[in-house]
Amino acid sequence: MSFHVVIPARYASTRLPGKPLLEIAGRSMIQRVVEQASASAAAEVLVATDDQRIADAVQDPRGGSRRIAVMTDPGLPSGTDRVAVVARERGWDDATIVVNVQGDEPFVPPALIDQVAALLERDPHASIATLAAPVESLREFLDPNVVKVVMADDGSALYFSRAPIPWSRDGAGDGLASQSRFDGALRHVGMYAYRVGALKRITAMTPSTLELCERLEQLRALQAGLRIVVAVCAVPSGPGVDTEHDLERARAHATRGAGAAT
Repeated sequence: MSFHVVIPARYASTRLPGKPLLEIAGRSMIQRVVEQASASAAAEVLVATDDQRIADAVQDPRGGSRRIAVMTDPGLPSGTDRVAVVARERGWDDATIVVNVQGDEPFVPPALIDQVAALLERDPHASIATLAAPVESLREFLDPNVVKVVMADDGSALYFSRAPIPWSRDGAGDGLASQSRFDGALRHVGMYAYRVGALKRITAMTPSTLELCERLEQLRALQAGLRIVVAVCAVPSGPGVDTEHDLERARAHATRGAGAAT
């Protein structure tokens, strides 16, 4: 299996400005993501960024002096667009598999990167592969910030939503607020493997009606009829960082890990 990893990283962030450069137990967040991705089977790991400070901060943990940062236009609307720019600049052919690893996932398990790439490679009819994990609480199920996914028996995504899906009619006998069941519900884990041809096609499209309604970019591909294949994570995905609270949790997590290692 051969694939590339691209990590989109932008400096601006509404909640945490300069998020990729925030320190977690002695290393920047973006460097931790690079190190985790470099422990996967990827042939190459690159960072697609809009800021020279981020480009200067990342180093290739596999050794050598090769620069792994690719500068991209600050005006690009999404991380997916940054990944597509890298694919074009590198001249990757349409069959090449590239994994988009989020730049705010400092503990992303290398095994999940390998899993999502292998999932796409095994399915010649799929354009995209992604991962999911079981919803663990009713609160998580009802939270619109937690994206849920429903899939067919063959693993293809049927729909992604911020709404609680699948909705148990029998579990909510007294109306919406009375829901008591979330059996089998899955939350989406935002890691994607793309075939480069599909990536180019998606980023050339205008946002779809479902995408604009739910504010979920993957619905653009789904509404256009592209097959997205989904699998449950083989290992836990690890904590991401969106807020100051998440950052403190990540720092504590890293400190515990360092203590366990010693």
